[in-house]
Amino acid sequence: MIELDDQQKSARKNFESLRDRICAEFEAIEDEADSKARFEFITWDREEEGGIPGGGGVRGVLKGEVFEKAGVNVSTVAGNFSEDFARTIRGAEEDPRFFATGISLVAHMLNPHVPAVHMNLRFLTTTRRWFGGGADLNPPIPYKEDTDAFHAALLRACEAHEPGDYERFSKWADEYFFIPHRGVHRGVGGIFFDHLEIEDEKGFAQHLAFSEAVGESFLKAFPAIVRKRMKEDFTSRDRAKQLAWRGRYAEFNLVYDRGTLFGLKTGGNIDAILMSLPPVAVWD
Repeated sequence: MIELDDQQKSARKNFESLRDRICAEFEAIEDEADSKARFEFITWDREEEGGIPGGGGVRGVLKGEVFEKAGVNVSTVAGNFSEDFARTIRGAEEDPRFFATGISLVAHMLNPHVPAVHMNLRFLTTTRRWFGGGADLNPPIPYKEDTDAFHAALLRACEAHEPGDYERFSKWADEYFFIPHRGVHRGVGGIFFDHLEIEDEKGFAQHLAFSEAVGESFLKAFPAIVRKRMKEDFTSRDRAKQLAWRGRYAEFNLVYDRGTLFGLKTGGNIDAILMSLPPVAVWD
């Protein structure tokens, strides 16, 4: 077991609660499709060199009639960054000790009319402390009304809480969720934020509340889009378009995604790290 201070415990508890409610909502959608699919939860443990406990997490995977593959992970890890990786992490340049807890979610849908989605929230501690995260919508077949509804929910979360800054975080998402070697965006955007640093307990409470609001906005907006689209008819051409689009999604996550790199560099569970990859994809 790793020891957590009060802030670390509060962040982890918040992420676990959000995980439970998201999973329950996704399973409810499967029920509405006359599917009995349920999440399979698998725990994993992490060790530092010498067998020292380094935390772990729970990987949740749902394979159903609506969600072809959805993964919802919560991890809480601590230890020491490698010397090279420590140089790339804020506050770890001279002291490699770290703590991180977070929730990571990716859903790949069976119906091409239903957008795939990503959401993650995290709290990191080195010699400094900060929140990061984001959410973005990834439709193979975009619908403006779905994009607008998703962005509107994130806008409300940003407007209601400090340090929310929708204009800045939306632009950041457009810049981050971009595939340079393809010259295209990964999806239709959302928000992305990082290094929202904490100076005191009041700042922690504000940042945690904003993080929670982002999670709640996702929980309200995305299931509504799924229910709106999940029964629409689709063609083999629609499916082919979806699978080709998934190939580009996989390219981003394997080449550019910060969370993938962080997990690999800190000895995380490989299956949990790569749960973001789609179950089926094609490259033409």
